[in-house]
This record gives sequence, structure tokens and C-alpha cells, in this order.
Amino acid sequence: MTDHDQISRRTAVTAVAATAALLPFAGAATAHAQGAAAQDSFFQHGVASGDPLPDGVLLWTRVTPTASATPGSGRGPATKVSWQVASDKNFTSVVARGNLTTSAASDHTVKADVRGLHPATHYYYRFAVDGQHSPVGRTRTAPAPDTAAGNIRFGVVSCANWESGYFSPYRHLAARTELDAVLHVGDYLYEYKSGEYPEYKYVVRPHTPAHELLTLADYRIRHGVHKTDPDAMAMHATHPVIAMWDDHEFADNAWKGGAVNHTPETEGPWSARMAAAKQAYFEWMPVRPSIAGTTYRRLRFGTLADLHLLDLRSFRDAQAKPGSGAVDDPSRTITGRAQLDWLKSGLERSDTAWRLVGTSVMISQVAFGAVPAKLLGPLAEILGIPKEGLAINTDQWDGYTDDRRELLSHLSDRGIDNTVFLTGDIHMAWANEVPLQAATYPADRAVATEFVVTSVTSDNVDDFLHVAPHTLSLAGVAAIKAANRHVKWLDMDSHGYGVLDIDAQRTQMDYFGVSDKTDPNATSTLLRSYLTRSGSQQVERADQPLV
Repeated sequence: MTDHDQISRRTAVTAVAATAALLPFAGAATAHAQGAAAQDSFFQHGVASGDPLPDGVLLWTRVTPTASATPGSGRGPATKVSWQVASDKNFTSVVARGNLTTSAASDHTVKADVRGLHPATHYYYRFAVDGQHSPVGRTRTAPAPDTAAGNIRFGVVSCANWESGYFSPYRHLAARTELDAVLHVGDYLYEYKSGEYPEYKYVVRPHTPAHELLTLADYRIRHGVHKTDPDAMAMHATHPVIAMWDDHEFADNAWKGGAVNHTPETEGPWSARMAAAKQAYFEWMPVRPSIAGTTYRRLRFGTLADLHLLDLRSFRDAQAKPGSGAVDDPSRTITGRAQLDWLKSGLERSDTAWRLVGTSVMISQVAFGAVPAKLLGPLAEILGIPKEGLAINTDQWDGYTDDRRELLSHLSDRGIDNTVFLTGDIHMAWANEVPLQAATYPADRAVATEFVVTSVTSDNVDDFLHVAPHTLSLAGVAAIKAANRHVKWLDMDSHGYGVLDIDAQRTQMDYFGVSDKTDPNATSTLLRSYLTRSGSQQVERADQPLV
């Protein structure tokens, strides 16, 4: 067993077992979250939990010990923080407790890695400083490794740009108290300066700090702002969040040696910027660091699913130029050798009904075909590739075809069925089959499936064109589907979230869209539902959504 097979205990805490207690109404989490922002509170950034295990979960908060001890300030005294876990929201049955000390060295963030809890059980938790309690959070442990749970259910989100709108999808996920966890597949925040994306006249709410993120203080400040959003606070207070990063937690189209919008001559060494971004991320997110401060790790949910989370920014080579032969160069990698071997081994050894892979960028092959000229510019902006024409998006696995070929051939050669890739990044919703070679599909069957969720707020095609959704983009949808027969559904315009339900017979994704990302009270509507049946490696439209 490798270090990645069982996540290391950073703060092991012994606790006693407890029974489950369910939150009677989701509004409680929202009320707690909104109350947490009071300026005289020690707890201005809410609470969160993450990375659920059968016997424990990671708890998080941030303390503001003095008025000047704002995120990124480097100010404020060391502060003792206590925490409690209970089987009921009134804390009449406390099952675990402990004390920690936080300081400016960790930006006054707090993490308690609690163990000794019961599997598949809801718990409530809170923190305290000098007798003042934090908001109450609700979390849930994973099923025991050998337990055949009836189903597990995740919310799935990606790409939440503060300036582009409000985080209503988080609010709607907070209201769904039946979820086991929320999976955030990247771009939890954006590093841009204010008014760069989108341009100033379309900014819904400005960034803080207003300049592009470069330093540790910069990243800490912006993380802190995101943790004051009431919808984000409600989601974190209601569900454990399983998060992995993509590029914008660092900089646009980040790779191991740089990024599109990083200039070493004026912005300093890329290694220093990436180290600062990673430090802030691990301080502010309810995530256990994996080996060498990466996010690739594995979580298990009973006998139903292993969830493999990939880090596709720390080890990748620079993106190739579209149309160049470099995309097929076997010396270039998106995963790094060690991570790819770890993933292949984990998929082969998995004994669960399903193998889920969180990949921040799309693995399905995509050719853009005869996309209408009017759509080239907006699509290029979203994909971060030249506007003169679209062949492939080299930031995705399409730009690292040897790694993809090796991984998909491994699935085919070893007869590894029921692999489902869960993806974000592209600001569109997709339901795909994943063939070894798109050119020979469907003569050669698919070896996996992929569900891609759209953005929470980040601009997509109708936003760039400033037209009504599902009008001009429909021609682009038709062109892409015609050139890619394995793409079963594509929505270029909606913003929202997914709800993924897994049982022994099928895995189903319900795609939801919000009415208006600029409206903090946006409503939510089902867009489509797609499923893959056990053993099929095929995507089909579901007759009805989940409960």
C-alpha cells in the first residue's frame, strides 16, 4: 500500500463513536453562514469539512483574533481554538473534542483531522474561541470499505469566477441535504486582476485584491473573500467538500514551469508563485495534502466506488501549439510518470462497482470541425487557444495524447469496466463516451464515459457573444457533435451544477442550470439527465432525474 492509497494523518484525533443525526432543514446552514460574517465575530469565514473517510473527516475554519488580523495581513496573535463533534446539532451528545493553536503563520486557518467516527454517519461540528462558538457545520463520513451501500450521491461543481456572478449553484446544493459530499473539480477561484475576465463593464462584483494574484498574501486575501460568500458558506457548512485544483487556483493554463499569464521578468519566478498559491490553497480549503503538497489522492465509498482525484498542473509539460506534432510526443506528460502509474494501478486493483476519476480537464477527444466563424472567438477565449481557428484544445488531454493512449489502453487491455471521468474546466456541460480512437468510434467500443459539468459563473459562449442563451451557440453544438460522434450531449451556454448518483446498476448525472448568474436569488432547473449502465461504457439519456 502506497502513501496515496491511504491518505496520511496530519492531525490524528481519537474520538468515540456516535449515531447519525440528520439536518431537519437546509435553511439552518444558510442562516448560520450569513450570521458568521459579523465583523465582531472570531469566525467571519464560516466552517467547512472535507475528504470524508469511513472513520473520520477533516474540519476547517478561520479565526480572526483581532480586527487587524485580516486574511493575508500576517497580523494577529497565536490563538487557541477548541472544536467539538456531536451526533446532534444541539451538541447534547458530543463524541469528540480537541484543542488547536493557530497563528499568522497559517493565516489563522484551522484544520482538525478527526478520526474514530462511525462510517456513513452524519455529524455536527463547531469551533470556539474564548467562549464564542462558530457556526455549526454538518458533515458525513464515507461508508465502510466493505459495505454495499444502496447508493452514494455527490454534487459536482467547477469554475466559480467571483466577478462573473453569484454562487447560486452552491446554495442549491446546500439545500440538497441527501448528498454524501460535493466534488469541486477545479477553478474554485480565479487569479485575474479585476476587469480582465470578464471585462470591466460586465463585472458583477469586483475582485479583492483588485490586482492579479502573485504573492502569498494575494492568494490568501482572495481565498478569504470567497469564504465570505453566503452561498459558499452554506454549501461548506452543509456538506463535506472534496476539492482538487485546476489552473486558476494558480494562473491561467498553469503547467509545472509557468503559465499563460505569468511573466518571470516582471512577476518573479514561477516556482515562488506556485508555492504561494499552493500554501494558500491548503490553508483555506478543507483538503488533505497528498505527497509533496499535491492534490492527487484516492477516497473510497464502500463497495460502490473508488474516487481518484488527479493533480493535472503540478507535473505537466507546457501546452503544445495547436496543430503541432508535439501533442503526440511521448516524452510530454499531463500527469507525470508517478501519478499515471499510481492511477493505472489503482484502477486495476479496484474492487468496487465503479471507478470514478476526477480530472480537471476533459479526457474525451474533441475535434471542433466546421464551427461557425462567429463562434471561433468566444470558444477560443474559453479554451485559451488561438482565435484564428480551432483544431484541438491542447490544455486538455488532447494536448497530451500519449498519456491518454496509455491510460485508455490500460482500461481496454485489462478489461477495466465502469470507469467514469468527472470533469469541469470548459464552462460547458457534456455527456461523452470515451473511445480509444475517436476516428474509429463506434466501430470500436468506448472504454469509459465522461460527465463534464458547466461553470458555476465563469463566462461561456452566450456570455462572450452577449446574446440570449441557446441561440447562436446551437450551430456550434451541431458542428461539434457531427465531428465527434461519441459526444452525446453538449450545452455551451448554461451555468449551474451536477448531481451524480451511483448505485450498483448505473451511474447517473443530472445537470442543473440556474436562471441568471447575475441574480443572487437565481432559481434552478433541470437541464438533462444522462446515465451509464454497469458494464456498458455507453451514455444514454435518463428517463427521469434523481429525487
